[in-house]
Amino acid sequence: MSEKDRTAERVRMSDAHARVRDAAAARGLDIEIRERPNARSLQEAADILGIDASGIVKTLVVKRSDGTYLFALVPGGRAISWPKLRAVVGVNKLRLPEAELALEATGYERGTITPIGSTHDWPVFADETIVGQCVAMGAGAHGFSLFVEADDLIRAYGATVADITVPE
Repeated sequence: MSEKDRTAERVRMSDAHARVRDAAAARGLDIEIRERPNARSLQEAADILGIDASGIVKTLVVKRSDGTYLFALVPGGRAISWPKLRAVVGVNKLRLPEAELALEATGYERGTITPIGSTHDWPVFADETIVGQCVAMGAGAHGFSLFVEADDLIRAYGATVADITVPE
């Protein structure tokens, strides 16, 4: 990577972190952003962060048939149960969008997505297993994790808490 590319990447990370921090402050959320090396697996990421794999929460962008989106908060070791999520949302069709649509819908690349500071304020659906935990999630830029109390995040975003996942 050239020096110009590294500088551009640092600016993108700085902008993403500023957006995340500003959005968290506006909602009264206490967050911590930690730099971390890339991991090749969920377990490796958990080991790097010093937490259980279930404490890493993936923020998945889900597209509805009407072209709108929602966020699904899915803990490590679990996957979306499409029938359960459709029932909670009250729709017949949901899907994961292509990477470029997820970026357009949130302002974040896959692997960095968080509802905090998203360019759109999509509804949040949190799996019930994250309640009561401090969780790690995307921080808006690669190589970083955001830590937040799940209950505070749920409250700040008016998230719907439900059984929306199954074990992987």
